[in-house]
Amino acid sequence: MGKGKLAKFADMETYKNVFQYPYSVVEHVPFEMQGHWHEQYFHNQHPIVLELGCGKGEYTVELARRYPDINFIGVDIKGARMWTGATQALKEGLKNVAFLRTNIEIIERFFAADEVQEIWLTFSDPQMKNPRKRLTSTYFMERYRKFLVDGGIIHLKTDSNFLFTYTTYMVGHNHLPILLRTTDLYAEFSDDSENSEKSENSEFSEAASIQTYYESMWIARGLNIKYMKWQLPRNGELKEPDVEIELDDYRSYHRSKRSSLDKAR
Repeated sequence: MGKGKLAKFADMETYKNVFQYPYSVVEHVPFEMQGHWHEQYFHNQHPIVLELGCGKGEYTVELARRYPDINFIGVDIKGARMWTGATQALKEGLKNVAFLRTNIEIIERFFAADEVQEIWLTFSDPQMKNPRKRLTSTYFMERYRKFLVDGGIIHLKTDSNFLFTYTTYMVGHNHLPILLRTTDLYAEFSDDSENSEKSENSEFSEAASIQTYYESMWIARGLNIKYMKWQLPRNGELKEPDVEIELDDYRSYHRSKRSSLDKAR
């Protein structure tokens, strides 16, 4: 039988690779490691990459395994889920991975200017009713600008047509440089493997080669996985796109659509 939530939370309190600052706490307690992750935790000057909404931390841990010269931090508010990745990282002795339990709405309180090089958004909630909660919205882009290097990279990997379409409009409307974009990542990955002119370490392969448990469920269900990679310059006004987008007919695996609307902005 697996551990219950209370036991997992008790474990997390003792984990050296986990920092817990839920919203109610961080309002009153400053995060002293802001701007000092390199020297105080990682003890190196390697680039820092965040996974926002990391869930169980599968993606964060696998990235850390594959890229030992990069530091990875998984961020989520769901501590019981995060326990899985944090525990695995400790068991394997991975020194280039950490987990931060907090609300992503206050993510800028934990990192200083130029402290982060890249952000991964893996299967984020599309937030079809509220653009301010979408992790690819301009509201969040402004937060990311506060700690991401100028021209830093953001990756989006999603099964949601709604979120991918919205993000495409947001990026295009604000003239953000797109580095890669595909509506069917695994088709691109398959093409890479069959084309001898393409490098085995192609960027499509990088994005496709790490697959979470729920992602495999979505693929088995016949859903295409979409992927986009763009740069976020520090300067320039960001504006929300004023478009209506067809809603997804589901929320996530085994969950049906809850809204009666067909489109949203």
